[in-house]
Amino acid sequence: MAPAAKIAPSMLSCDFACLASEAERMEKAGADWLHMDVMDGHFVPNLTIGAPVIESLRKHSSAFLDCHMMVSNPADYVAPFKKAGASQFCFHLETARDTWPELLRTVKDAGMRVAVAIKPGTPVEDVFPLVEHDPPVDMVLVMTVEPGFGGQKFMPEMMPKVEVLRKKYPELDIEVDGGLGPSTIDTASCAGANCIVAGSSVFGSSDPPATIAALRKSVVGAANKI
Repeated sequence: MAPAAKIAPSMLSCDFACLASEAERMEKAGADWLHMDVMDGHFVPNLTIGAPVIESLRKHSSAFLDCHMMVSNPADYVAPFKKAGASQFCFHLETARDTWPELLRTVKDAGMRVAVAIKPGTPVEDVFPLVEHDPPVDMVLVMTVEPGFGGQKFMPEMMPKVEVLRKKYPELDIEVDGGLGPSTIDTASCAGANCIVAGSSVFGSSDPPATIAALRKSVVGAANKI
């Protein structure tokens, strides 16, 4: 059975001065998750938000907070993000190649869902051990742009990774992040992605509920054809 569609607007594209109200607006527009881009200025050049911002938002929202940890030392962030109220902790495999079993267990023990992300240059086969581990990761994020900046162009050449994962792990949550919108969603959903991160296309839309609905329709439609 294919996993449910999950549309996750990227809060990186919101008005940070109105973070709580922007989160509420996305929830009312039909978002399943809120995607929180955490950048440390080291693993990626930009510096965005940390645990204090997550904690502040959690006081105003019960939304599922999908935290994408673009940081060099993810283990240092587990306890603070658990305390802050993160729902899912998604670390980059590139930062934890030798430590991921311990990191995976630590995140699970903290009560958060755990996910792993891979950059465009990382082979998809590298995540197989994490999906097959006990306990396994709950989701794999296939980056469809280079991490670190919003508003980049979708890379369709990443879709074979999604196809391989969906064929090998039919019930796995597979997320794609980068350049997703009405013009690219069918490519991603037909490849097998069910968790869709969309920033500029949602926040820049004149009708965010309609945009989110269109993204969901594509994912559901593709899943029904499998």
